[in-house]
Amino acid sequence: MKKSTIMDLFKVTDAQVTALKTLRFGPPVTHVYNPLEYARGAYDTYLRKYGGKPKEIVLIGMNPGPWGMAQTGVPFGEITVVRDWLGIHVPIGKPVKIHPKRPVDGFDCKRSEVSGKRLWGWSKKKFVTPEKFFARFFVANYCPLMFIEESGRNRTPNNIRSSERKPLLSICDQALRDTVLYFNPRYVVGIGEFAAGRAKIALGDLDVIIGRITHPSPANPKANKGWEPLISKELLQLGIKI
Repeated sequence: MKKSTIMDLFKVTDAQVTALKTLRFGPPVTHVYNPLEYARGAYDTYLRKYGGKPKEIVLIGMNPGPWGMAQTGVPFGEITVVRDWLGIHVPIGKPVKIHPKRPVDGFDCKRSEVSGKRLWGWSKKKFVTPEKFFARFFVANYCPLMFIEESGRNRTPNNIRSSERKPLLSICDQALRDTVLYFNPRYVVGIGEFAAGRAKIALGDLDVIIGRITHPSPANPKANKGWEPLISKELLQLGIKI
């Protein structure tokens, strides 16, 4: 059997990007950003630096945030963490169609994404170096697309209308499955209910433990009461010792 390499992970991304290009989304969605296209250089750098295999745990988010992956190309990619801790700082392009309330300024963006700051802040506190964290973990997003309504409001993949959601989920399920087969983890952990639910659907027949941790979003009341001790407890309940 041919031994898989990082190039196989790049091929998973290529296949997902190609398939997603065939999709069209109507109102209330007016803009769709795909950082795997305009920020591909940063994402590829992330894979090269930290996509070595195998991993014990793969953490799965839902989709890009406006001040995180949409700016840096890295899942939960809060700018200062990506630049200063992960050591990734490359030119970022622009989506073809930009919403004025959701600009893409790359590493010049002055906004900070709370979810990413919490996730990577916890990683840094627990593991000190990214090399120690990625020796066990990998962080991916289920869907690479960010959906924006006319008002500038984000619309999550689970709220895309049914006729558009079905092909989207099919493409993202396949990419998730291929990613997990590449890393061969013991655990796949959804960051939030949606990601965990899709993991159960896409990976149900694989020999992997699927779990869920609380999403670090500031819109989540549980996350605002002390996210770090909460998810450390949740991971331990899954059998993951930090």
